[in-house]
Amino acid sequence: MTTPTAPPTTAPIQTTQQGPAIEVTGPLRDRYDEILTPEAIAFLTELHHRFASRRHDRLADRMRRRFEIGNGHDPRFRDDTAHIREDRDWRVAGAGPGLEDRRVEITGPTDPKMTINALNSGARVWLADQEDATSPTWKNVIEGQLSLHDAIRGELSFTSPEGKEYHVTAERTPRS
Repeated sequence: MTTPTAPPTTAPIQTTQQGPAIEVTGPLRDRYDEILTPEAIAFLTELHHRFASRRHDRLADRMRRRFEIGNGHDPRFRDDTAHIREDRDWRVAGAGPGLEDRRVEITGPTDPKMTINALNSGARVWLADQEDATSPTWKNVIEGQLSLHDAIRGELSFTSPEGKEYHVTAERTPRS
């Protein structure tokens, strides 16, 4: 990743979606426009318009439930899901393609150095973790997406502050 030569800016990114568009208020550094494309913002806007009220309802339900359990209420399965638990033939779907063999699997952040190390590790599966394995700051999340963007295209490289160079050298990389 290169560092910006000019100070980062903030700007609204307009979409054609009806209603208010998502406004990006975080700093827009070098190459962020490759991730925050008008199409990506339109997609996020659509998701927000479609699911925001349900998301808020679920968060409120979670808060109420947490309060109840914190006050001694015994958590139980919901009554409306009893038919699933009672159906002896019901099974969870199998693992998706590429995830059947998870004997060697790693999880890690998506900064360039760690992405390259994961892809060169020899693991069969790499969980590119944008949440638990990294501090989910604006910079870390967007630049992690840039690392994945470059890795998928075979363009990812990194030079440490000490001058050490990192490149993806593995012939077979894990499925992320």
